[in-house]
Amino acid sequence: MLKSFSLSALLCLFLAQANAQSLYMPRDIQKAFKKGTRDMSGKPGKNYWQNTGNYNIAISMEPPSRLVKGVEQITYINNSPDTLKRLNMKLILNIHRPGVARFGGASADYLTSGIQIDKIVVNDVRRNWNNDLAAGTNQAIALAKPLMPHDSVKLNIDWHFDLSKESNREGVIDSTTFFLAYFYPRVSVYDDYNGWDTLPFLDAQEFYNDFNNYTLNVTVPKNFIVWSTGTLQNPNQVLQPEFAKRLQTSMTSDSTIHIATPADLAAKNITAQNTTNTWTWTANNISDMTVGVSDHYNWDGASVLVDDATHRLASVQAAYPDKSADFHRSVQFSRNALGWFSHNWPGVPYPFPKMTVFQGFADMEYPMMVNDSHQDDIGFAQLVQDHEIAHTYFPFYMGINESRYAFMDEGWATTFELLIGTAENGKKKADDFYKKFRVEQYIHDPSTAEDLPIITPSSEQRNGYGNNAYGKPSLSYLALKDMLGDALFKKALHTYMDNWHGKHPIPWDYFNSMNAGSGKNLNWFFNNWFFTNGYIDLGLEDIKAIVGGYKLSIKNIGGFAVPFDVVLTYADGTTQSTHVTAGVWEKDQKQISITVNAKKVAKSITIDGGIFMDADESNNKWSK
Repeated sequence: MLKSFSLSALLCLFLAQANAQSLYMPRDIQKAFKKGTRDMSGKPGKNYWQNTGNYNIAISMEPPSRLVKGVEQITYINNSPDTLKRLNMKLILNIHRPGVARFGGASADYLTSGIQIDKIVVNDVRRNWNNDLAAGTNQAIALAKPLMPHDSVKLNIDWHFDLSKESNREGVIDSTTFFLAYFYPRVSVYDDYNGWDTLPFLDAQEFYNDFNNYTLNVTVPKNFIVWSTGTLQNPNQVLQPEFAKRLQTSMTSDSTIHIATPADLAAKNITAQNTTNTWTWTANNISDMTVGVSDHYNWDGASVLVDDATHRLASVQAAYPDKSADFHRSVQFSRNALGWFSHNWPGVPYPFPKMTVFQGFADMEYPMMVNDSHQDDIGFAQLVQDHEIAHTYFPFYMGINESRYAFMDEGWATTFELLIGTAENGKKKADDFYKKFRVEQYIHDPSTAEDLPIITPSSEQRNGYGNNAYGKPSLSYLALKDMLGDALFKKALHTYMDNWHGKHPIPWDYFNSMNAGSGKNLNWFFNNWFFTNGYIDLGLEDIKAIVGGYKLSIKNIGGFAVPFDVVLTYADGTTQSTHVTAGVWEKDQKQISITVNAKKVAKSITIDGGIFMDADESNNKWSK
C-alpha cells in the first residue's frame, strides 16, 4: 500500500536519513535506536520506557548530634522489557568513607563511616548485608526471584549515618544547622542504552536519577524548622498558628513575608511545642529529595507568577542566618529568576510548586532547593542563585545523565546565567563576567585535556571536565542561538524540551530534536562543536579593497564554527560593525571569504568574537 506523507513528515524523514549518516554514534547508543527506544525524529521511540519507584522515607535527628537515622520502603517498578536478576543500589554518602575512590583528597572532618545499613528486606525476606564490604557508592543486590518486565519489587531498609563535619554538597553547616542530600539508599537508574548505572560517584561529576514519587517524614526536636523538596503536608501540626498563617500568606504575596525572624527564633515559639515534631513532605515525578534543618535560620517567603495561561503561582522561600546580608534579598532574587526563566529563556513555566534557597557552602542545585554560599558581593550572590535555579530545567525537568553528559545541564545553566544576567545588568557587564569566568581560562590554556571533544563522557574526564561541561557547550548553544535567531532557536529548544521533559534524553536526542524543531539539518554544526578537538582561533589572512567595500579571507585555525563581528575603523575615528553568524562556516569550516560593505576607506579592520574569545588575537587585525 502506498502511504501518503505530509510535507513535515517528509522533512523529518530527510532529516533522519541525514542524521544517521553524519554524526558519530557509539555502538551502545546505536542499539537504543535500533531497538526503537530512541528515534531519529528527536522524540522518544515507540518502544521507549523508563523505570520508576515509590519512596516512603522517614528520618530523624537530634542536633547537635550528627547522627541521622532512617527507614524507608521502596517499591521499584520495572517498566523495561528486560528480566532483572539484580538491583544496583546507590549509596552516595559512602564517598565519605576512608579509602574510597574520589578525585581529590579528604580532610579528617570530611571523613565518616558512610551509610550503615542496619537491615534490608527484599520482598519480605531479610537479606544479609556486610557494611564493610558494601563500602563503595554502588552495591549490587542479587534477587532471589528475578524481577520480570512490568513487575515490581519491594525493599525495606533501615540505615543510619553521621553527617560530615565538613559541609560541601551536604553536611553540617553549623552545630545546629544541617543540610542533607543523597542521604537515602536508592535504586540506581536502569536505562535503555547502558543498563544499570554503575558509575562510581567520585565527588566531582554529578548525578543521574529516576523520576520517583516521594513521601518524606522528618522528625526533629521542637524549635527546629525543616525545609525540604516537595510540599509540606502538615503545616498546622508542626507550626504555631501565627507562623502557619504567615507561611500561607507568603504563598500569594509579591512582597517578602518574614515567616520567622530573629526575634521569633529567640522566643522559641515558632513550632509546635511537642518534644519532637514530624514534618511531612510529598513530591511526585521528581528525581531527588533534599532537607535543611536549623533552629536559628531566618525564614522568608513570597510567590511569583510562573504560568500566565493557568495563573499558577510558585512559592519562593529562603532559609539563612540573619548576618548574611545577601540572603535578605534572596526571596526577591528567586522571584526575579523564576519569573524571568518562565517567560523568557527557556520560556517554559517553572514546573514545580516551590523553590527554597538554603544557605550552606555548596553553590549546588537540587530539585526545588539550592544550597548556596554567602557572598559579600550582592551582584555575584544573585548570579550564583540564578545559575543554580536555572538547573531546574536541566537536569530536573529533563532527566539528564549528569555523570556521563554533564554538558547537557551545566552548559545550559551557564547559558541561562548569561542571558538573565544581561537582563539584570546590561550586555557589557554580563559579557565581561562571562568572558572572565567562563571563557578566558579555557581559551588561553593549550592543554590537551581542554580540547577534548565535548561529547567525551564526563566520567572519563578529570582535567578539562569543567570547561567541557560549562563554557564550551554554553558557547555552542549561544552560537546556535545567534545563527538561528531567537524565534527559531526557541522553537527548536521547545521541541527538545517538549519531547524529553520527565524523561532521560541523551546528546543525540538533543541533536535530533533541534534538527526537527528548526527544520534544518544542523549536523555540520553539532559535529563541529561536539565531536572535534576544536577551539576558537580565527586569523585574518588577506584584505582586498573592492567597489563598495572589502573582501576578507579568514582562516579558521582553531576549527570551531563561531560568530564574529568585522569592525571597520575610519580615519576620522568612527567605526562600522558587520555581524557574521556561525552559519558562514557551513560549507567550509577551515577557510572563508566574505564581503563587507564600507562607507569610506578603512584605516583598520578587526575581527572581534566578543564572548567567543580568540586564542591568538595577534592575527585578528589589519591596518592600512
